[in-house]
Amino acid sequence: MIKKYTYYFIFGEILKILVTGGAGFIGSHIVDMLIENGHDVSILDNLSTGNEKNLNSSAKFINGDILDKNLDLTGFECVIHEAAQINVRTSVENPSLDANINILGTVNILEKMKEYGVKKIIFSSSGGAVYGEPEYLPVDEKHSLKPLSPYGLSKFCAEEYIKLYNMLYDIEYCILRYSNVYGERQDPLGEAGVISIFIDKMKKGEVPVIYGDGNQTRDFVNVKDVARANLMALNWKNEIVNIGSGKETSVNELFKIISSEIGFDKDPIYKKEREGEVYKIYIDYSKAKSLGWMPEVELDDGIKKI
Repeated sequence: MIKKYTYYFIFGEILKILVTGGAGFIGSHIVDMLIENGHDVSILDNLSTGNEKNLNSSAKFINGDILDKNLDLTGFECVIHEAAQINVRTSVENPSLDANINILGTVNILEKMKEYGVKKIIFSSSGGAVYGEPEYLPVDEKHSLKPLSPYGLSKFCAEEYIKLYNMLYDIEYCILRYSNVYGERQDPLGEAGVISIFIDKMKKGEVPVIYGDGNQTRDFVNVKDVARANLMALNWKNEIVNIGSGKETSVNELFKIISSEIGFDKDPIYKKEREGEVYKIYIDYSKAKSLGWMPEVELDDGIKKI
């Protein structure tokens, strides 16, 4: 059962909120938590990667695209913008596609917010891809931004557009830079989400592939904690905030944790590392802590629940 959180909301007790990508992995968990807390929620999703099974029956569903020039945002007070092209590999192979969705899609949402007087946007950015290879660890929000992939660059550009629209049109924002999000409903068939991929492969008796030497590290944060951060961000005004566990876990270590839980006794297959990916990173969530948020789900427990 989703835990209910009570906060003072900027625009009153109940908000009319549009969640783009609300049929997706992260977006659907955000929708669930918003509805559990009494908000009036609509979902905008073209179902290209989202799943109808993830749709909350208490939310209004709009089968549409963030690039649609005819989007009607009448009455909405906040947009939580989760819809995106999220695959680093796809962005390297097809940067135009990535830029079209992640940059122009965000600009279109901002234009429609301006047109219909929507007051606030909460944006899902990347706490790994926008920073690039870290100059120091853990990475805080003051770290320089040097993306290594078109995906990271598109998220950085979208952030800049959001800040510009705040300056020009007074649209409030909260930019959440997620670390590596994992949890229930994550698609194991894509290339994003190493935990879901490993679990799916092992349960089928197949041997997972590790790209590189496996010593590369990531910061894994549970999707329930990410959803809660979005709920709390309704209160956060014009902030850029890291959302992660603050812990560094290597891919080799992750493989061992999942193998032990499933009872998988084979070694991984190692292949050449992939371009555009950071080698080692974990983030500093001190700012989020100062705003009242902390991760609650430990990695071992999160994997057991999946």
